[in-house]
Amino acid sequence: MKKRFLYLFILVLTGLSACSQNDYNPNDSVRVVNAEWSVDSLDGFVLKRYHFDEGTLFCSPQHFFVIEVPVGSPRRLAFVSDTALTGVSVFAEHSEALAAINGSYFDMTLGNPVCYLRIDGVQLGENTPGKADSINRKYYQYATLALRNGRPVLSVPDSNRMSEDNMKERDVMTAGPMLVWKGKDVPQRDDRSFVTKRHNRTALGRRPDGSYILFVADGRFKEHAEGLTLFELQRVMRWLGCSSAINLDGGGSSTMYIKGGGVINYPSDNGEHDHEGERPVSNAILVL
Repeated sequence: MKKRFLYLFILVLTGLSACSQNDYNPNDSVRVVNAEWSVDSLDGFVLKRYHFDEGTLFCSPQHFFVIEVPVGSPRRLAFVSDTALTGVSVFAEHSEALAAINGSYFDMTLGNPVCYLRIDGVQLGENTPGKADSINRKYYQYATLALRNGRPVLSVPDSNRMSEDNMKERDVMTAGPMLVWKGKDVPQRDDRSFVTKRHNRTALGRRPDGSYILFVADGRFKEHAEGLTLFELQRVMRWLGCSSAINLDGGGSSTMYIKGGGVINYPSDNGEHDHEGERPVSNAILVL
């Protein structure tokens, strides 16, 4: 009896240890790559969905939504913004978009962008300075997404928070941090809950062949989808084939809309695991 108890005790400790180090579990990459994704082929892009049950990925339940836009697709991306906070679904419907996700960070009280934003040549937002530093940019402003002919181009800006002024593209959105760059994980700070705690996440990534993906992970629903740390999101984007990937606004803002299906993920702002918890946001990324 004592030996049996000891054996069970060791198994429990082993399981706890594995969960505490889930970022480094090699089986997690296999689970993502080999998952039997629900796949819908739409007009010029593919929608993929998968729900990882309790404990099957990073020792937690996860719910992922992926839009894949292949090379040669007629689809193009566009940015949209408003002075009043607006739901991603409303942005998309007014623009007759085929799909949409939320974009970059914003002031939830004032409604203005807090990162650089330029749409069709008009600057609508700037990188807000830190409390004690008016020159350098904040941690979440170290990745830039520009559009060239409607396709995403990622870059890592320097520390000067005004450097986007020199970019030639008419559509520029700054967010961050950069997750993957030139095929490698970008080092992340481990002293901020924004990085180390699990939240809903939104990201965009490019693959080596020029195709790209829009990604949303649900979060803040312990029984259904815990969400991801930035370290976990970084790995997922790389496992999905991205050689570069940018983190966008997340948390309650994370939303994915599909024309004809409405909001398809489970935004958490209403505290209910349904499709009604969409948070009004300052800007969004459209698939046209």
